[in-house]
Amino acid sequence: MSEQGWREFLAADGVDDWVVLHGGATAVFKVGSIGEAARLAAAVAEIDGFEGSGALLTIVDASLTVRLTRGPLQLESRHVDLARAVSEVASAHGAVADRASVQEVQLAIASKPDAVDVGFWRAVLGYASLGDDAGVDPLGHGSTVWMQELDEAKPLRHAMHIDVSVAREHVQARLAAAIAAGGRVVRHWDDPEAWTLADRAGNRVCVCAWPDGATAATPESS
Repeated sequence: MSEQGWREFLAADGVDDWVVLHGGATAVFKVGSIGEAARLAAAVAEIDGFEGSGALLTIVDASLTVRLTRGPLQLESRHVDLARAVSEVASAHGAVADRASVQEVQLAIASKPDAVDVGFWRAVLGYASLGDDAGVDPLGHGSTVWMQELDEAKPLRHAMHIDVSVAREHVQARLAAAIAAGGRVVRHWDDPEAWTLADRAGNRVCVCAWPDGATAATPESS
């Protein structure tokens, strides 16, 4: 697995409905009712190559979320064609893609290299493996758990934090909403661009558009 797959996906034509985040390529399609969402899901499931692909379909109220993989490094060239086919079926059913609703929430657990314990977290949560450093809910309901290795010289503070990844054009709105709700920007990261925020008690959360990337002025904390 490598970055080539998701980079090719982002550069491809005909995938404007899709956002590539921590959980891979994802699209949310809005319809008129839960029944319409179920019918759309059934039609998507009939797409050639969809069965057995490892994709996830989630219905909530009047929307269908389609996730092609469980992580960005699993994206391959074939997923571009699959994404285009899903979008075509969705359009035929009158569904509207909503990039603003696409998000991925991940629990990051920081530790020094000799204390990384991904096996424990997979076991206690009943999660399956995702690469060498993460666990994933086999039912697709819970957040991914990622083991973040810290440099030996770096002090271990805020050993757990939440990562929130959204489409690049919606990062600023999410940041502004968090700041308006009392949060503050603790750090602005580069490559990829991300922001660490804290609540009044100092609990931290990172907001980013990864690996999609986001470049815009950072809103000021209140």
